[in-house]
Amino acid sequence: QVQLVESGGGLVQAGGSLRLSCAASGRTFSSSYAMGWFRQAPGKEREFVAAIIWSTGNTYYSDSVKGRFTISRDNAKNTVYLQMSALKPEDTAVYYCAAKRRVGPVRTANTYDYWGQGTQVTVSS
Repeated sequence: QVQLVESGGGLVQAGGSLRLSCAASGRTFSSSYAMGWFRQAPGKEREFVAAIIWSTGNTYYSDSVKGRFTISRDNAKNTVYLQMSALKPEDTAVYYCAAKRRVGPVRTANTYDYWGQGTQVTVSS
């Protein structure tokens, strides 16, 4: 299995930027088919943000973040990143890193097998 640890969250003003990191503890990300980022705001359901196919680097984004967020990977460092720019107050949420073992759709949370503890992102107006 894969253990995940997120970092990089914090408090920023609207229009600012943050970079989130997700590092493996134990096994490497190369054991997973895809890595994803999801977020959950208070009182709302967890929603898809972005995903990357580990072996190919193919990326997927939700409509709400496309053009503002970028997901990337560093194979040598066994790390996945989420670069967030032009942040809006509605981006405020706990952000989770997740790993998916098997080939299949990457946009739904219940298809992922391992989850990190989450990191808080707060965007002030």
